[in-house]
Amino acid sequence: MVAPTKLKPNAGLNNPTDALEKDAIELRLEKALFGDDAGFFNSLKRSQTGEDETGALIRHEIPEGEDEDGVEDPDHLSDVADDDLFFLDAGTGKLPSAVSKDLEKTEPQHISALGQPTWYDSDDDRITVSLASHTRLRKLRDTEDDDVVSGREYIERLRRQYERLHPTPEWVTYARKRRRLSTERDEKDADSDSDVSMDDGDSLVAAQPLAELLRSAGSLTRTDTKGSKRTGPRKLRPEVIDIQRTKDIAKAGPSSIDTMQFHPYYPLLLSAGPSSTVTIHHISPQPPNPNPILTSLHLKGTPLHTAAFCKPSGETANDNNHDQTRIFLSSRRRYFHTWSLSTGVVTKVTRALYGQARKDQRTMEDFKISPCGRYMGLIGSGRKGGGTINVLSTESMQWICSCRIDSQGGVADFAWWRDGNGFAAVGKNGEVSEYDIDSRSVVARWIDEGAVGTTVIALGGDIGQGSRGGDWWVAIGSSSGVVNIYDRRGWTATAKAGADANLDEKPKPARVLDQLVTPISHVEFSQDGQMMVMASRWKQGALRLVHLPSCTVYRNWPTEKTPLGRISAVALSPDGSYLAIGNDQGKIKLWEISE
Repeated sequence: MVAPTKLKPNAGLNNPTDALEKDAIELRLEKALFGDDAGFFNSLKRSQTGEDETGALIRHEIPEGEDEDGVEDPDHLSDVADDDLFFLDAGTGKLPSAVSKDLEKTEPQHISALGQPTWYDSDDDRITVSLASHTRLRKLRDTEDDDVVSGREYIERLRRQYERLHPTPEWVTYARKRRRLSTERDEKDADSDSDVSMDDGDSLVAAQPLAELLRSAGSLTRTDTKGSKRTGPRKLRPEVIDIQRTKDIAKAGPSSIDTMQFHPYYPLLLSAGPSSTVTIHHISPQPPNPNPILTSLHLKGTPLHTAAFCKPSGETANDNNHDQTRIFLSSRRRYFHTWSLSTGVVTKVTRALYGQARKDQRTMEDFKISPCGRYMGLIGSGRKGGGTINVLSTESMQWICSCRIDSQGGVADFAWWRDGNGFAAVGKNGEVSEYDIDSRSVVARWIDEGAVGTTVIALGGDIGQGSRGGDWWVAIGSSSGVVNIYDRRGWTATAKAGADANLDEKPKPARVLDQLVTPISHVEFSQDGQMMVMASRWKQGALRLVHLPSCTVYRNWPTEKTPLGRISAVALSPDGSYLAIGNDQGKIKLWEISE
């Protein structure tokens, strides 16, 4: 039993600094944990005599080349090379003579176009590969007697075979060169003391000019893929259409495809969406590289809503300079961008509207370029200016005129005339106004029959000079899924700006199409006016093709198994041979249409 601890004789209850006496158990614990002076000196003595705790004698042999203090003799290994001190045990087998010759090369044969290799594995020199023993590797041989090669040479031959099958496009080489020059220019600017700032009026070279891209893209002439010798214009059959799916243009992307358009001259497809990236694809479904990406442009912080080609107008158009085409890009901002394909320059346009027009135009996301390339129409987005369409000049980027429509709910959509001298705008209540640019006035008004929440309007077909604007057909879609098609051949117009005597305020549609049940979001005519596409993005696979002039819906396509998805963009090629469909998953699917 442990005895109670006693206080020191001089301990006082009122002195808190007085310590208690240590008993025998506490002393033993303290010695076992911390030791004592006697144990420390005994351990030191054992280490000096070379004995361990068991009393066995430990022999400390002094290596050759060291003195008794353990310091290495500097004169013992001073004449020995470092390579003789260490070696890598990689086996004792003798390498073939062909491999030995390869190992004599101290540097790798392949040097990347972007600089020196980032990492080099020396073990590749010790690997041997037999090319003759493997059927798939025989194509890598230079001669029939060529058999065993080193790992380094094997890598070089694989790279050579890959580049032979997939040569580097010229536009990639051009882009790498521009990147290198841009880096050098940035380093040069960083060394200078001058500060360079960019405002809204500055421009930036952002991409390779179209002329250079076309040289590296191969043949861009449209040819009949079926091999038929067509001498005149094609003629589509009603009710049944010959359509075949080709290789998809784009797989699932980071965002939906909200806008698409084919180039008016070249087989190029423009696509953009909320991912802030606009892409130009070369439409070429033939292998080995079908429908490649020609180039792309990313506008940081600008989710794109509309993108459209603007072909040259005036003297430029007469010179047949098709590569002078520009691209207009807009989002939910008070500015838009233009991309010149001839120079690759991207320009930000902010001061295009002033005064009341600027107040009405809170965002420039909804616009359309006239077929002649002279005008750009913007749907007003202000609360009080929702019934306004502002017209800009594509050359000067300045405001020309405005068309105000007295329609309940504002403007739903508008479509340019075929000659580009005016447009037809429809309000959400179904009232259509025909506006003439030259006279700066509304020349005709009429009401869509049975309109319930009008959503889109489209013009198509060529009727010649007999009708105002030169369009044959007018199609108007509503939120109920119904599309009304009107024949404009009876709507003759006088040469002077005035009322259309032969136009009824409530014309009868040539055909009412009710195959879709959700709001119509897209209506597109082929350039020859023989086909129309109507679609709704609110339902899976909601798309129909309509034959003109019979106004009948094709019954054999699409089917229930056609992989359309939720359609977000539709585009028809100028010759009507291709149909491109973009969906909300970022996919772009392509179909080829034949006679």
